[in-house]
Amino acid sequence: MAGQVEAKLAELGITLPLPMAPVANYVPYVITGNLVVISGQLPAVDGKVSVTGKVSWGVSVEKAAEAARLCFINVLVHLKAACGGDLDRVKRVVRLGGYIASPTEFTQQATVMNGASDLAVAVFGEAGRHARTTIGVPVLPLDASVEVEGMFEIA
Repeated sequence: MAGQVEAKLAELGITLPLPMAPVANYVPYVITGNLVVISGQLPAVDGKVSVTGKVSWGVSVEKAAEAARLCFINVLVHLKAACGGDLDRVKRVVRLGGYIASPTEFTQQATVMNGASDLAVAVFGEAGRHARTTIGVPVLPLDASVEVEGMFEIA
């Protein structure tokens, strides 16, 4: 039987996909004490990055925000694995980090990252409100437009 978080995902029309394999020498998550740290996730669908290029140079802010949302969905995939399949163990979204591939004159990184942050709050309610860092970078792995990482408190 699905828990409350799974029910909320279903209400939002979200089905968690299979996880994308790491693209280098790292693990998708680490658990220490009651914290789960999820490695940066790309906007991947079926194991392939679906949004590539620089935001504002061929990728709109709106498309990039959708990519950030997709990144957060991929974060949830690994979070669910870390929680033994039970997302109701999540007590708090502690922090999200967002990396936005963009030229130096682009300044709307925060708007892009809202795609992930808004979904965190939609899924976890008040427990989804989090600290955040959003950084513009020149390039991301596999030419992804956005990458999102997270830290969560679990029971």
